[in-house]
Formats: sequence, C-alpha cells, structure tokens
Amino acid sequence: MATEIRLSQNVVPAGDSVAAAVVMNIDEGWHVNAHQPTLDYLIGTELTIDEQAGFRVSGIQYPESEEFSFAFAGEPLDVYQGGAPIFFTLATAPALAPGSYTLTGSLRVQACNDKSCLAPSTLDISIPVEVVAAKTAFKTINQGLFTEYSGREGWDSPASLTDNSIASMFSERGTILAFLGIFLIGLALNLTPCVYPMLSVTVSLFGGQAEKETRTRKTFMMASIYVLGIVSMYSVLGVAAAYTGSLFGNWLQSSAVLAGVGIILLAMALSMFGLYELQPPQWLMQKLGSAGGSVGPAGHFLSGVMVGIFAAPCIGPPVIALLTFVGAQGDPLFGFFTFFVMALGLGLPYLILGTFSSLLSKLPRSGQWMVWVKKVFGVVLVGAALFFLALAWFPKYVLYTLPPTLILGGIYLGFIESSGRNRKIFSRVKRVVGVAGMIGGLLIIVNLTKSTVQWESYHPDKLEAAVSKGTPVVLDFTADWCVPCLELDRITFTNPDVIAALQPYRTIKVDLTDYGSPEAEALRKQFDVAGVPTIIFLDDEGNEIEEARITGFVDAEEFLKRMPE
Repeated sequence: MATEIRLSQNVVPAGDSVAAAVVMNIDEGWHVNAHQPTLDYLIGTELTIDEQAGFRVSGIQYPESEEFSFAFAGEPLDVYQGGAPIFFTLATAPALAPGSYTLTGSLRVQACNDKSCLAPSTLDISIPVEVVAAKTAFKTINQGLFTEYSGREGWDSPASLTDNSIASMFSERGTILAFLGIFLIGLALNLTPCVYPMLSVTVSLFGGQAEKETRTRKTFMMASIYVLGIVSMYSVLGVAAAYTGSLFGNWLQSSAVLAGVGIILLAMALSMFGLYELQPPQWLMQKLGSAGGSVGPAGHFLSGVMVGIFAAPCIGPPVIALLTFVGAQGDPLFGFFTFFVMALGLGLPYLILGTFSSLLSKLPRSGQWMVWVKKVFGVVLVGAALFFLALAWFPKYVLYTLPPTLILGGIYLGFIESSGRNRKIFSRVKRVVGVAGMIGGLLIIVNLTKSTVQWESYHPDKLEAAVSKGTPVVLDFTADWCVPCLELDRITFTNPDVIAALQPYRTIKVDLTDYGSPEAEALRKQFDVAGVPTIIFLDDEGNEIEEARITGFVDAEEFLKRMPE
C-alpha cells in the first residue's frame, strides 16, 4: 500500500489554515480495517501527526467504511479499499516565518485479502508545507477531493471551497457545465425586481428606431453593443471587487445612488405618459455618435452600462458566491471570464428584445393600443421608481410600494385610460389587465400581514446569555438596502414551517446597513461574512454549525433543508 499527501491550496499564508489529506492507495484485492473495526481484536486504521511548533492539526476525518465479507470471517467487516483519503485541517501560527516545512507522522494499518491478514504495520508520513507571508494570494488545488471534507475546524481561508456552490459546480460537473450554470444564473437574475423594469426601457430605446432601422442586422448590431455595455460593467467591476475583497456593488447600494436611480426611472416614466419627450443635448448626441437623431453605438453601450448599474442592488448574493470562488483561484483572467459569462446570461433577453423590438411597429394597430402599451411601461417604471426611492429613504417600507402601484395602476390602465374605448375586444383586454393588477396588489397586502419570525436586534450580551442558558442562536446578517434580505423576510420567514422550526432558537438580526462602518467591519470579520443576506446557526455552546450557513435568498423548502437537525 502506498500513500500520497494532498493539500487544498498550493501555499499557506501565515496565520491561515489549509485542508490536507493522506490518501491510502490500497492494492486491488486488499483491504485495511476501518478506523473503528468491526471486531475488537482487529487493528483499526490510525493517523498520527507529530506536534511541531507553529502548526496545529485538528478535524481528522476518516473515510466512510465499506462492508466486505471475508472467507475467514463469520460476518462482514468494515474496511477501506481503493483510494481512501484521511482528511485533517492544518492551521499555521500568525508569527510563523515563511519557508518550506515538513511535518512528520505515522499511519497504523492492518491489511487483509480474502484469505488472510498481514501483521499490523506502521507507515511513516511526511507532509511538505510551503508557508508564505500573511495575506499572500494562493491558488486552490485538488478541489474535487476536498469537497468531501466536512471537518473544517479552524479552516478559514479555503472554507468557501466546499461551501460555495459555484466551486461545487466546477469540481463535480466540469468546466463546461459549470460555465453553463453560471450563464443560467445570469439569465435568472432578470427575474429580480431591480432588473425586469429595464426591459421596458429597452423597448423604448430600440422601439423608437422602428421606422428608421428596419434592417434586423443593423438592429442586432446595436443590441449587441447595448449588451456589451452590460457585460463590460460586470466583468470589470467584478474583477475589481475581487481584488479589493469588498462587497460587490456596495457603493451602488448607497442611499444617494439608489435615490438617483429612482429619480431617473420616474423621469422616464413621466415621458412614457407623454408629459414631455426626453432628448439628450445635441452636443452629447454628437459625442455618442448619433446619426439622424438616433442614438449611436457609444450611446447604446453607455445605456447598457446604466442597465448594469440599475440591476446591482438586487444581484449581490450570486455575485458574492462568484467573487468568493474567483478570489480563491487568484487568477484575474479566469475571474474576468467568469463574470463575462454571468453577464452574458443577464444580457441575453436584452439582445433578443433589442433586436426584435422594432417589429412592434409592424404589428396590426390603429395606433391606440400602442399608446396604451406605452403607458403600461410607464406604470411599471413608476413602480420601479417608487421601489428605488423607498429603498433609499424608507427601506423598511419598500415592499409597501408594490400594492398601491398594482392597484392604482390596474384601475388607471383598465378603467380610466381612454385609448381604444370604441373597440370591444381591446377594452376587454384592458379590463382584464386592470383587474389582474388589482388582485395582485390585494394578494401582496394579504402576504404582508402574515405572521413572521420575531427577530431581536444584535448585541454581544445576547449571545453570551444564550450560551449560558444552552440556547441555540440564528444570526440573520441583513441591510436595509439589501433586496434579497427583504425577500427572505417577505417569503421565507413568513412560512409557518420555518416559523415553527425556529422556535427553539434565539433569533437575532445583525444590521449591516452601514456596511463600511468600523462596527460592521468588526462583525463581518468576527463571523466571516462576505455579504448580505447571510444566515448563521450557532449551537448551544455558541459555536457555528458551518455546514448550515446560508448565503443569499433561499425559499422556505431550501431553508428547512439547510437547518441543523
């Protein structure tokens, strides 16, 4: 039997931890007894690592045993066979000097084939470790192996390797399918509340060119440039955030920027209602490469960048997962390409909509129904504007902007707006849309009045009190500007099963709205929080149950699956 040593990263910064494995390569036809053998008189597999200054070993985890029926035994025995890894965590001291180190140890085993057992033997183990200066970048390796490791006590730096679902996609499904999954994540981001109002903006931008740009090829080129603006914004900003280690889009989620987005959307909405016609200054049109009064390539590119900015407040958690994975790789080119693929998924609907929005002008119309459709877009933009303004100034009431938008918008579009009244079928369509809007608003009001989890505000004394009483704790790291946090409150934490499941816990919210403050930074470092929402479960001794940690929005079903048993 031969052994080999595997580490989860190429180097270890001083003060950090690394996952390690001693892989037993057991010859075919032979087996070694499990760590806890079936029979008392059998010798179990035992890994011992010698103590060495500057290093600490913890979290030793043996592989799952298999039952094998030997000819000489009267019952199946628990054994290891093939390539069986023994995992452990190797922590380094902050003061450890950079250099090459070798840790020593021994592996005690007893091997058997189907007819006989060999005498117990002890194999010498040597573990080479390259230590570098603190905070030095490193590259993760052997990802497929360490996704099996769950005993990560003290293993801080590469923890995301197993917790991060992005890393799991690469290790379990391969590069091509993983990038396809990232593309689909980007596509799904269009369903978030900050993103889908931009679809109507796209229609207004490209639909107005219908009579002047009838060639689909030319429109496709302009739409591609528009999407390139979206892709460029996320690729460049994502890699920059990965370098700095800061929360993605934090400055985009400030009150000033959110209010500015809301005001712009409101101005666009009023234009949809015909109060005025938005027209950039002539000098700006010339700078942007305008031709014949239509926005040129540079204008479409900048419009795409703006769509990316508008979307930022809603898409933090998926991008945080990408940032965590990209940062662990330490490869800026890989990081750029990862964000490029995600942004392509985000931009695909805009490419299709921008290319074919000019065809709206070719649909059978008398002119009146198009006026009504334009006002539908106006109502959508009003709702989006109120959403962003509330997110900036009254974040606790942001969800209350949706019911009046739907109810009043439904009344206006279905029963007050005057276009097409002389057409019976069109009038019926308007009424159906109006009634649907009012029903949707009422359903949201009903949902907002549901019972929910009762949260306390965070204070360190509350954690100490919970530990003294042996009460487990749930910490919900949230922020007023965090849209997925609001979705958790509205959808997941109103679920009766979730409310019942959290009854044994002390439920505490940690407010990180002022994300850059010293207090928030200290909490983020203390609990290793990369972004919001993050939900952490602490056991009755105050220790985190790491495998239960939740990052980003999850529905009630997924939340219950992730809860500790």
